[in-house]
Amino acid sequence: MNIGDKFPDVLGVDAEGKEVKLSDYPGKRFIIYFYPKDNTPGCTAEACNFRDNYSIFEKMGYQIIGVSKDSPESHNKFAAKFALSFPLVADTEHALCESAGVWQKKKMAGREYMGIVRTTFVTDENGVVTDVIEKVKTKEASEQLFAILDNRFNPNPA
Repeated sequence: MNIGDKFPDVLGVDAEGKEVKLSDYPGKRFIIYFYPKDNTPGCTAEACNFRDNYSIFEKMGYQIIGVSKDSPESHNKFAAKFALSFPLVADTEHALCESAGVWQKKKMAGREYMGIVRTTFVTDENGVVTDVIEKVKTKEASEQLFAILDNRFNPNPA
């Protein structure tokens, strides 16, 4: 996905097996972040950073949605363990990851494999991509977004 592209309305199913649709959040803009795997250090840091700043994003009119190829059961445990209050989409067949362009060849310890490249997309109310962060800092994911979004909306006006 690039700036100007539109996310599909149906993203997949969440931790409870419920279909996640952008149209279920009328008037909301979206932060859709793709991450490699539940319960890994970087992915946990990123999710908890979003959790800790979730109320600010909500005041700004954004809904956060996380996406990985983990199962709904894995997402359910991950969300419960870290008190995540935003949906996590289970893209087990990596169809959404592929359409977003984040399912790519990766290298680790000398071997190549296909996997999710950590990426964050910001959209408008219609699901049209307005910003893309490809070099996500897991412990500072929210701060990276605030730097982009601050000139559009200040949740704490002086």
